Amino acid sequence: MEPFEALREAGRIASKVRDTTLAEIEPGIKVEYICDLVNQRVAEMGGKMAFPCNVDIDHVAAHYCAPINDKTVIPERSLVKLDVGVHVDGYIADTAKTVSFDPSYDYLVEAATAGLDAAIQTIRPGVRANEIGAAIEDAIRSHGAKPIRNLTGHKLARYVVHAGKSIPNVNGHDRHLINEGDVYAIEPFAVPSTADGLVTDGPPSNIYRMQKRRSVKGTAKKMQKYIQAEYRTLPFASRWVMRKFSSDKGVEAFQELLYAKSIMSYPQLIESSHAKVAQAEHSVIVTEDGCEVTTA
Repeated sequence: MEPFEALREAGRIASKVRDTTLAEIEPGIKVEYICDLVNQRVAEMGGKMAFPCNVDIDHVAAHYCAPINDKTVIPERSLVKLDVGVHVDGYIADTAKTVSFDPSYDYLVEAATAGLDAAIQTIRPGVRANEIGAAIEDAIRSHGAKPIRNLTGHKLARYVVHAGKSIPNVNGHDRHLINEGDVYAIEPFAVPSTADGLVTDGPPSNIYRMQKRRSVKGTAKKMQKYIQAEYRTLPFASRWVMRKFSSDKGVEAFQELLYAKSIMSYPQLIESSHAKVAQAEHSVIVTEDGCEVTTA
């Protein structure tokens, strides 16, 4: 499949899975069920996971994924972000939406969505990244909220979710030029105007990535080989691996790979004042006079 066609197909799958799954989320549902449902639907539509499904609740802005046998459920009156990444032959679509179970926080969902819409209207060849950030920030602030200033959108490359360049969510110093043919995930995050508007590293997210092949033996060697073959440079969920290696030796092998720095862990990203966070995200291909949204 031609690269742009693969990007469009990944986007079609990601947006369909995002919307059908988001419609089923409600208080009391287990996060592990939601994550598994996303995996199942992506596979049924012919895609593969570009990264583990994130189900981020309230002040968790990003990177929460259910571990195996997770007991976490969606709370009442919560703000829930569903972040889905799909690839087709390594070509990635990354998208997210927020559902609010507390009407007093609906404006945060609207603010994040407005920021995303403003970015989509602004991005085109020759525009600088900080101009897009300014458009996002102005739109979010016009809804009585503020953006998280140390989270950004990111360039996408084949088998690489974060390919070096960023799209800021505020006006700032990132002045790199946008070029035709670039592929970006744009993802504004909105918080109340009284919040810090910053994220800090929290507990482990249950999301991992292959870092370097190490000299290990036994089950750890088999697990390392499996991870490298199955996920390459893309993030993966501990739950996926532990279901494949479902014994005490599997648990020990996973810890051995962590200790050897064969794999690395991502932290959850927590809003530093513990304010509730809304997120909106689309992936775009930069075109001659604007952009094509692949995840609409």
